Amino acid sequence: MEIRLAEPADAEAIRRIYNHEVTSSTVTFDLVPRTLDEQLEWLEARSGAHAVLVAADDGEVVGFASLSPYRDRPAYSTTVEDSVYVATQARGRGVGRMLLEELVKLATQHGFHTIMARIVGGHEASIALHRSVGFEVVGTEREVGRKFGRWLDVVVMQRLL
Repeated sequence: MEIRLAEPADAEAIRRIYNHEVTSSTVTFDLVPRTLDEQLEWLEARSGAHAVLVAADDGEVVGFASLSPYRDRPAYSTTVEDSVYVATQARGRGVGRMLLEELVKLATQHGFHTIMARIVGGHEASIALHRSVGFEVVGTEREVGRKFGRWLDVVVMQRLL
């Protein structure tokens, strides 16, 4: 398994993994699948300190992780939010953990102070993944999202770097 920085050529694979979650789960609160142009724009916006990593297995992208700005006000500039997505066929093989561990290293190298994770309530696999890499639950936002006719909580986790 290779973990590396994402390239524009990875956009379609990232889009496919992400859009599967948009249309079939509550792990993202997006409601509309991304187009390839939107995915390329998203990647371009994360080409510096707010980077995207991919996990490639024999050249096939099977997961990705990203750092995004936490909030747009300047005082938040040393805080980032992470996202980790793994293709269905690659789950249970440690891909998410490899991606998140590398993302934490990258955030540290880029001088960030803390990483926040916002995880849909009940997504125990993601909560356990984040705990295993040193994140702690710092709160729960109650019924802040609505998808598939359900109110959804968000568990907020944090790791100081």
